[in-house]
Amino acid sequence: MKYINIVKAKFISRPNRFIANVEVDGNDLVVHVKNTGRCKELLIPGCTVYLEKAENPERKTPYDLVAVEKDGRIINIDSQAPNKVVKEWLLSQGEYDKVQPEYKFGNSRIDFYMEKAEVRYLMEVKGCTLFIDGIGYFPDAPTERGAKHLRELTDAVKKGYNTSVAFVIQGEGITEVRPNEVTDPDFAKAFYEAKAAGVEIVFYLCKVTDDSLYITREIRS
Repeated sequence: MKYINIVKAKFISRPNRFIANVEVDGNDLVVHVKNTGRCKELLIPGCTVYLEKAENPERKTPYDLVAVEKDGRIINIDSQAPNKVVKEWLLSQGEYDKVQPEYKFGNSRIDFYMEKAEVRYLMEVKGCTLFIDGIGYFPDAPTERGAKHLRELTDAVKKGYNTSVAFVIQGEGITEVRPNEVTDPDFAKAFYEAKAAGVEIVFYLCKVTDDSLYITREIRS
């Protein structure tokens, strides 16, 4: 996945989940943050961030904040990016006869439905940006929706689907993601129940730059 018109900036503050104050070439700007998670370990005053220029020139926020530098590496925080790169990966591998995004199942929309011969697959995608001591953790803020999706996948196993939850690791050097039990114990409970029921755990390792995000490797457990 490639971004267009990336601009380097200095992060100043984040008044709320949706916007940030940044400095570009000595000018203060208000930009949109493409991630409603906390990102408090990443968006630290003075840090370097990367912005993508909005396509609509009339938009109130002229840029989207999509990535941040920390500890010498770039971390993509665009919450829309994981689904895009997983779709690119699934189609490029040629493993499935059918790949359908946004599949209605139960009371949820699961990110991907796939078919191979007569076997049916469901995959839910999560982006991971919280890294502690070489390990990724999800989520960085409580997510009722995330736990609900895991329970839907657990139910789907009983109905004959091959199911998986895929964590797109949006920074380099991390190869494992664990549930963030402290921040969201309900998600952690649903995660372990899903794994015990046969939901496969997938880690997607990525190449991350200021203007791109690509999956380079898949690890299944």
